[in-house]
Amino acid sequence: MSAADAVSLAPVEFDRRSFRDTLASFPTGVTIITTRTAEGQLVGITANSFSSVSLDPPLVLFNLARSARSLSAFTTSQHFAISVLASDQGAISNRFAISAGNKWDGTDYTIAGNGCPIISGALASFECERHDQLDGGDHLILVGRVQRFARLASGEPLVFSRGSYRVLAPHAEFPDYAGTEPKVLPPLNGFDPWTSG
Repeated sequence: MSAADAVSLAPVEFDRRSFRDTLASFPTGVTIITTRTAEGQLVGITANSFSSVSLDPPLVLFNLARSARSLSAFTTSQHFAISVLASDQGAISNRFAISAGNKWDGTDYTIAGNGCPIISGALASFECERHDQLDGGDHLILVGRVQRFARLASGEPLVFSRGSYRVLAPHAEFPDYAGTEPKVLPPLNGFDPWTSG
């Protein structure tokens, strides 16, 4: 181990900002999570906390801050939808990331079978029924059972890392994974992220 490695691995003061900045080293996709209130009002937020949970049953989750204005809408609704944003949808992400204003003005969307909006042009969408709600400290963890899903055959995701949007570049070392044509490729060295561990 070099001296530079030792410095980078040294413990730092555990404060909220440093912790958040360190978590931001893990790149994520960007989603719009939506629901509908009992009165029919459309609710939507930008979130990068979306994650898969289980294939059988088909479960996904996202985390919602307890301080979010939309908290009660999501905790009282039995349904929500997830739109995985494409690389050209940064403006939509920005629009839904703030709590002020009418987010739906000028936004193209359709209403899913569960009554929740799906953002048009999204790379993928998941229509969910709320399966569970778990304590997550200053966040709630909302687990959804996927009822229906869809995806585009091509397109690049909107990626978020270290406080800003990023773009994917073709992988020079593994060119078989690059390009716009859908491919079915074997897992890397037999690694299957769904079953490993």
